[in-house]
Amino acid sequence: MASVTSLTDSVQQRLASALSATLPEAVDADPLLRRSDRADYQANGILALAKKAKANPRELAAQVVARVESGDLIKDIEVSGPGFLNITISDSAITATLAERYADDTGRLGVPYAAAPGTTVIDYAQPNVAKEMHVGHLRSAVIGDAVVQLLEFTGENVVRRHHIGDWGTQFGMLIQYLDEHPHELDHKDAQVSGEEAMSNLDRLYKAARRLFDSDEEFKTRARRRVVDLQAGDPHTLAVWQRFVDESKIYFFSVFEKLDMEVRDADIVGESGYNDMLAETCRLLEESGVAVRSEGALCVFFDDIKGPDGNPVPLIVQKSDGGYGYAATDLSAIRDRVFQLKASTLLYVVDARQALHFRMVFETARKAGWLNDDVTAVQLAFGTVLGKDGKPFKTRAGETVRLVDLLDEAIERASAVVREKAQDLSEEEIAERGTQVGIGAVKYADLSTSANRDYKFDLDQMVSLNGDTSVYLQYAYARIRSILRKAGEVRPAAHPELALADAERALGLHLDSFAEAVAEAAGEYAPHKLASYLYQLASLYTTFYDKCPVLRAETPEQVQNRLFLCDVTARTLHRGMALLGIRTPEKL
Repeated sequence: MASVTSLTDSVQQRLASALSATLPEAVDADPLLRRSDRADYQANGILALAKKAKANPRELAAQVVARVESGDLIKDIEVSGPGFLNITISDSAITATLAERYADDTGRLGVPYAAAPGTTVIDYAQPNVAKEMHVGHLRSAVIGDAVVQLLEFTGENVVRRHHIGDWGTQFGMLIQYLDEHPHELDHKDAQVSGEEAMSNLDRLYKAARRLFDSDEEFKTRARRRVVDLQAGDPHTLAVWQRFVDESKIYFFSVFEKLDMEVRDADIVGESGYNDMLAETCRLLEESGVAVRSEGALCVFFDDIKGPDGNPVPLIVQKSDGGYGYAATDLSAIRDRVFQLKASTLLYVVDARQALHFRMVFETARKAGWLNDDVTAVQLAFGTVLGKDGKPFKTRAGETVRLVDLLDEAIERASAVVREKAQDLSEEEIAERGTQVGIGAVKYADLSTSANRDYKFDLDQMVSLNGDTSVYLQYAYARIRSILRKAGEVRPAAHPELALADAERALGLHLDSFAEAVAEAAGEYAPHKLASYLYQLASLYTTFYDKCPVLRAETPEQVQNRLFLCDVTARTLHRGMALLGIRTPEKL
């Protein structure tokens, strides 16, 4: 089905036509149409046009009004104040436009695809091999997944990349230890769980670290093993691969609990760019972008200096010949631009790495790997805080394990579901508890602007009141309950019916779903979609309180209000799915 023109776009087009007919030089002028408390919309663009044309703004506004084709769309348009236009949409246009969206059998609700989609490579969810995922890994995964869903929904070609930490000096220590203690990673069962895989790795890491710190001979052997790894020694690589495979079992179990799809083919860690590192350094040095300084290969910047006033370089290759993160990140840019043909590189990475990525992007531009056709963006996110406003830690001061945090959220949510459940089995309560708990964690993150810190407060997250996913899920479940109770009576649009104020407000907001999606995708801002959905649920609550649905005055009004309910449910369902959150049919 073709996309549906929104009421906003329809009004915008009519105003633009009337403006250009009144003032030919205003052919491309923006009427500056906005939603308004005084009417459905207000257009403020005439004031600036009048000033430019040296005309009286109220007189110019009156001339525009006389040329506006209202048709079935505009019920009333009047000049207000110094030259604003207040516009009221007809009830029939609201219902008819929603009916077009309702008829879209693709599940898109008439939302159009982006006019000129490109290829975005998004780097998110970057855990480290042989290390447990902690609360610090939450935001990159959740925000990144939501942005993927939004971009794909708009028609963008999205390439996912999980740049896992799977290389470096610690692997020499781990590989050497496992070589000398070959049964440390043996499993009791053939089917090992993610928890058991990480438990074994964690135990092995701690044992290897103890030996590394206490035994100089082992330390020497471990360092030699790093050289073997970098040189591609087959046996060393095989042991390293075992660490990676064990870690992936664990990663996949955590991502599954987060209700996220992470595909093996999308995991391209630091090791994936090994073969490119030497060439990256050579290209940078030959072009003069990087220079040798005290034996290291460095890139210097005119505007980046330390507290002492001296330049702070980006170190691409260390003086001992080893490669730093910069070499890997620059090689990844080369791969993503020239092999994957990316038009946008998007990095969902902690705000504390902003300087690193600023230097990497600038280096890539100097080298010609980033140009006017390729945009590189760090979608920087803030820190997860505890209720006390400090970085989230356990009572012992340790970083909180992500699995523990998710399990607690599910436990709390299950208690809420059990308290409200009327006809749910224990199995259904457990399923809903998981959906509500994980949804609560995701929504708390996504309803906050990514660059801000936010407090992790489970009591608030699983509350039925306020801006929470539970409130939105409950609104959806309530609608599904009403539709079930309607029995044989089916939702049907009746454009001939007058709408109550609460119906109009709900209908106008439903029609702006496409705009909310486009804005959230265009700005990589899932919180804007979350805000739209919360407002939708709030407007539905007002409608539900003021407009009886099954006990409406006439059969046509019952059908029309069921229709408004169903469009709301479909919009909530689609919008929440774009945030990676489930909407249970019953709660």
